[in-house]
Amino acid sequence: MKQYAMCELVLAGPVLTNHYAAINLTATLSCGAETVTVRGFYAGDGVYKVRFLPKQAGVYRYTITGCLFASGTVEVEAGDGHGQVTAQGQHFTYEDGTPYFPFGTTVYALAHQPQHLIDETLTTLAASPFNKIRTCVFPKDYTYNHNEPPYYAFEKNTDGSWDVNRPCLAFWDHLERTLCAIGHMGIQVDLILFHPYDRWGFSAFTQEENLIYLDYLLRRLAAYPFLWWSLANEYDLCIEHKTIQDFEELETFVAVNDPYHHLLSNHNCFAPWDFSRSNITHVSYQTKSVTHVAEWYRTYQKPVVVDECCYEGNLPYLWGCISGQEMTARFWGSVVSGGYCTHGETFLDENEIVWWAKGGKLKGESPARIAFLKAFVETLPGPIEPLPGQYDSVFQIQPEQLSQLLETVPPSAKGFAMAVRMNPAEREVMASGEYVYRGKVGSQVHLVYLERFCPAAFEIDLPEGQTYRVEVIDTWEMTRKTVMTGASGKTTVPLPGKPYMAIAAFAE
Repeated sequence: MKQYAMCELVLAGPVLTNHYAAINLTATLSCGAETVTVRGFYAGDGVYKVRFLPKQAGVYRYTITGCLFASGTVEVEAGDGHGQVTAQGQHFTYEDGTPYFPFGTTVYALAHQPQHLIDETLTTLAASPFNKIRTCVFPKDYTYNHNEPPYYAFEKNTDGSWDVNRPCLAFWDHLERTLCAIGHMGIQVDLILFHPYDRWGFSAFTQEENLIYLDYLLRRLAAYPFLWWSLANEYDLCIEHKTIQDFEELETFVAVNDPYHHLLSNHNCFAPWDFSRSNITHVSYQTKSVTHVAEWYRTYQKPVVVDECCYEGNLPYLWGCISGQEMTARFWGSVVSGGYCTHGETFLDENEIVWWAKGGKLKGESPARIAFLKAFVETLPGPIEPLPGQYDSVFQIQPEQLSQLLETVPPSAKGFAMAVRMNPAEREVMASGEYVYRGKVGSQVHLVYLERFCPAAFEIDLPEGQTYRVEVIDTWEMTRKTVMTGASGKTTVPLPGKPYMAIAAFAE
């Protein structure tokens, strides 16, 4: 057995045919100062399993009680993995301290496709820049995604309803194989536990059934180090069967019953989840505008991931037809603001094999550019944090002057974005026009991303007393060019007058 890898104890016992989701089987394991209690599960044919995730090398002593009894020791060798990804401040690291920068993608119904399509998707992922994937436990019924899955999560009662006390072991074995194939490639799996796109009845479970399902899932899967928990995809569209209070109970249940406290969040369609809740480890947002990433970074003091920013593709729906340039721009805007972003792809296909739902092959232009950004970020001396005052032409006024100001804006200018921010301490309003993405890595690196703007030059404000080498980065053409050295203080950087340019200044 290896440190930072799922370890399994297998026992023989009675063959069960009914009510085996929540068997009474508990193990306590200890090694040095580490002690953990986990619950086992029934794996079929009289086989019982207890899984744990050793955090150190050494000899673990275990005691198993409940419907079966056993004790003994297992030796865990030092592994070559990094452990779980954890939230540290507003960024992510592995347990061994290695930084982790999520560059994700989305294949919602991957495990519910034919095996040849799953295999093709895994091959594509292996050659992609993506180190995180969002995917669902339950099958999905939606446009371009109407196929029946090979297995279902539970057996049926005689009346045709699902019996959550009898998990379909073939389904869970298949799901596990798919998740492990992804995890073994070094890709984190953001596993979506609920969603509203359902014709089979899984989204209509009672709360008691939801908790039985989650209990079994955690018994089986919590020892895998590469998993995250997403309570739902678009939780606020589940309102027909789940209230906010239901989701709060589900959130608490997962947090309390996961012995390894994997990353946990909840994804919205319209109304964002309350990311200030103590069990929530990071922000998981659906938004078309990534200009708020820096604000969320400062508000929640947690990592910010824009997990859905629309999809590169050509579907006849506005959420599924942004360009590769726009997808790339949303990644750069998120990252320079101190956050992270998740890719998705939705190109029409005569066989309805659309990546965002089923996987297959990538067709878009953004993955290569995302790979370029990922490689750039991984060379930086640390994670990016947003710089304050990211709006250009900022000026300050008193609150009582705000109404008068807005009245002076002519009708022809109403289309311009005017951002209004209140400074509670000084009771001032800052109003401005366009948004400029700015970030830094300590005093070592300063970053500016200009998105769609095409200036021939742009002024950046570098710290006095330190000189910098300044690069101009063409984020679309994927080039980097040093344009000056010895820069300090207010510096005007020459630019080619093209969109999608970034400026990076590195301390000399």
